[in-house]
Amino acid sequence: MTDFGVLIFATDYSIQPAVLGRVLEQRGFESLFLPEHTHIPVSRQTPWPGGAELPREYSHTHDPFVALSAVASVTSTLKLGTGITLVTERDPIVLAKQAASLDFISAGRLLLGIGAGWNVEEMANHGIEYAQRWQVLRERMLAMRAIWQKEEAEFHGTFVDFDPLWSYPKPVQVGGPKVLLGASSRWTWARIAEYGDGWMPIHQDRKRAAQQGIVDYAAGIEATRSAWREAGRDGEPDFSIFGVPADANRVLELIDMGFNRVIFGLPSADADTVMPLLDRLAKIGYRVNG
Repeated sequence: MTDFGVLIFATDYSIQPAVLGRVLEQRGFESLFLPEHTHIPVSRQTPWPGGAELPREYSHTHDPFVALSAVASVTSTLKLGTGITLVTERDPIVLAKQAASLDFISAGRLLLGIGAGWNVEEMANHGIEYAQRWQVLRERMLAMRAIWQKEEAEFHGTFVDFDPLWSYPKPVQVGGPKVLLGASSRWTWARIAEYGDGWMPIHQDRKRAAQQGIVDYAAGIEATRSAWREAGRDGEPDFSIFGVPADANRVLELIDMGFNRVIFGLPSADADTVMPLLDRLAKIGYRVNG
């Protein structure tokens, strides 16, 4: 059975996250994913990968951990996803605490989607050089894993360095929440095998594929599995794809490729706009899963 979720830029003008979460759970959706940007620099020097004009919602997003905590308080089974957490813009000790706390409070429902980010100026405001973003992310994730898994955690790297510390609560999920990497470069597969638990690429329509180059999803899934085996990882990696349109035929194609979670994209809009779309998406899920 395929899991179905939705992703929305939760903003100060869109449907409230708690309201959306409650409705999603009632309609049988598995998960809700929220993206983040701490801010958007006014300079706009870095071009948006999705096109010419940066959408308004990018500078209006709620903090995902705060918003998902509100969702957790009114739901009991809905999984709480970040899509994606910009690890390059968060202190790893603080982020480890935030993720563990949300996982603990929600009884193990956190899915931690992560990425390095694309906005050079935004990253620079957090003291991170764009060229070092993946090195920084790697060390922060390894450090967070240590904090989640060890009673007395320590880490000594180039970008993260701390002596033994105590940090509680520990996540309910053994080893920490599932970490889904939102990237599609040739280095992605090895990164997943080292410090992730699965792949979560963005869905490409024709326009996006023309702008960014076509991502071969089936090849990416096989490359991830291969890197996973070579690293000696147990079990199977998770394969999620987000921003999927309301197209049952396309959903079936993605499932045939190997995706176990399909995450539909919702507009950052009010309840009157979003609710009818949810009904349509739920019908696709019922049809696919029988």
